[in-house]
Amino acid sequence: MAPNKKKFSEDDVRLLEQAFRDVERLPGRKIKKKSAAQPKPKSGGTSAKNYRPTHKGVDTELRPAPKLPDLAHGETPGLDKRSAQRLKRGQMKIEAKLDLHGHRQEEAHRALNRFLAGAQESGKRCVLVVTGKGFKGEGPKYMEGGSQVGVLKENVPRWLNQAPNRARVLSFSFATQADGGSGALYILLKRLR
Repeated sequence: MAPNKKKFSEDDVRLLEQAFRDVERLPGRKIKKKSAAQPKPKSGGTSAKNYRPTHKGVDTELRPAPKLPDLAHGETPGLDKRSAQRLKRGQMKIEAKLDLHGHRQEEAHRALNRFLAGAQESGKRCVLVVTGKGFKGEGPKYMEGGSQVGVLKENVPRWLNQAPNRARVLSFSFATQADGGSGALYILLKRLR
């Protein structure tokens, strides 16, 4: 029997492309090219919702992307030693800055998300985020010495490890004294591919 040479309709192709628009190839996985033979349509037609690959051994189950490991100050997985040292020493050019002083927690979180997304989209690599160090005072909520750990100083590293920011961030580290010390972070963003 001759192979079926019927082509998919434009609507089917458009739906299939739309369904696979956000799919990214997993690193380290190579795809073996198969023959250009198209699968036989089911009796119900060739609409995209009825389309099922007929290749044996092809896994079509959708799975969530693997969870990236959490980052901590100064940890640099996937970054070469020289770049990691340059980031920690403040020797990388700061291409954008976000000062979160005076922001409430919710608005600071939204501002951080917008800032990192915009910086990455515009091709920036190293950015500075100023969180502040906290308040000074007396009472049970203050540490010995009269200082309280700032809410943003504590939460920004946590937010960097949550979606969607974790997928954008390669590494982060406390800034040098000249750029804000422990009240600021250098953040190295991944390049868009």
